[in-house]
Amino acid sequence: MTADSSYDGRLERALSGLRGLAVGDALGSQFFVPAHYPLLKRRELPPGPWRWTDDTEMTCSVVAVLAAHHRIDQDALARSFAEHLDPDRGYGPAVARLLRQVGEGGDWRELASALFKGLGSWGSGAAARIAPLGAWYADDPEQATHQAEISAYPTHQHREAVVGTMAVAAAAALAADPTGPPSAEALLDGVIALVPKSAVGAGLRRARDMLDYGDAATVAAVLGCGRRTTAHDTVPFALWSAARALSDYEQAFWTTARVGGDVDTTCAIVGGVVAAGKAGRRRGSGWNVRRSCRTGCRGWRRAISPGAGAGAGAGAGAGAGAGAGGGGGASSLGSGTGPGLRAGGRAWRRAGATVTALPQSDRRGLGRGASGYPFRHAA
Repeated sequence: MTADSSYDGRLERALSGLRGLAVGDALGSQFFVPAHYPLLKRRELPPGPWRWTDDTEMTCSVVAVLAAHHRIDQDALARSFAEHLDPDRGYGPAVARLLRQVGEGGDWRELASALFKGLGSWGSGAAARIAPLGAWYADDPEQATHQAEISAYPTHQHREAVVGTMAVAAAAALAADPTGPPSAEALLDGVIALVPKSAVGAGLRRARDMLDYGDAATVAAVLGCGRRTTAHDTVPFALWSAARALSDYEQAFWTTARVGGDVDTTCAIVGGVVAAGKAGRRRGSGWNVRRSCRTGCRGWRRAISPGAGAGAGAGAGAGAGAGAGGGGGASSLGSGTGPGLRAGGRAWRRAGATVTALPQSDRRGLGRGASGYPFRHAA
């Protein structure tokens, strides 16, 4: 059985990956706070709201461009990145400066290629935002890697950053197999086969050889866990962690977060990959991802109208709503203007958080604001 290649099917998978990524990012970022270290050891959630970072912010642009163009349009993607630049989200200084210059009329091609003395950025940011694209192309993993490569260039042009982006997209595409998640070995073997030789590729081969290691800290010590904020220091461990828990979002998150490092980024990658598959659409046992990922950004309107019976997430009923619960036709990816991701009690429904900023005054689900993300159903 191949994955659904229709627009609705692709968008549903991408939104599932986006929710899982946003939860991983926002919750992972809480464990940079020293007061939360004891909670991490006990696997307890910190109080909400949890604020997402630039990883989720830029992922929304990726999904918006896919929804509008059915592929990656680099110019549209660069514009969206620049329009939604929010300095309070924790962008790296080089990317933040680049996006400010793009917003002032600069050419992203020249700006991105000039970074780091002409080598381009080899950071992990492009990889952190790409899992929903892989989910979109679950029906064609090879195309997922091609589109991921294209998506990296507006900000990251170093070979390792590009290959890391391709690897995460490939993993999400393979994880979204409608017949069920592949084995850990099959996932990593599939990713390795889809990416070119590189330091990232070498790290992935080491990750595959360490799948039987039970101590994540030992694996992170060998592979890296993002402390250097480079793609080859981040992606191999994140995909090792995702591969070992493709059916269990909660387990994948805690395994990833407890080793430290660049926790918001590694957890965003893991959350996006795991939620791209069935773990992102499962109802019932496990965590209860509640309420919404909210943003205090400038008047965004982010919504989706996937059509009757085609809602993203674990909704049910006619026009299933995005996220847990459902019903009611046109569905939005959450609502509100709050500052972060609000936890509903101690537990949340696995990978089912809703993600939006649709103002209270405009709940129609079809808005296209000047600064908004137009997730909408194709005509």
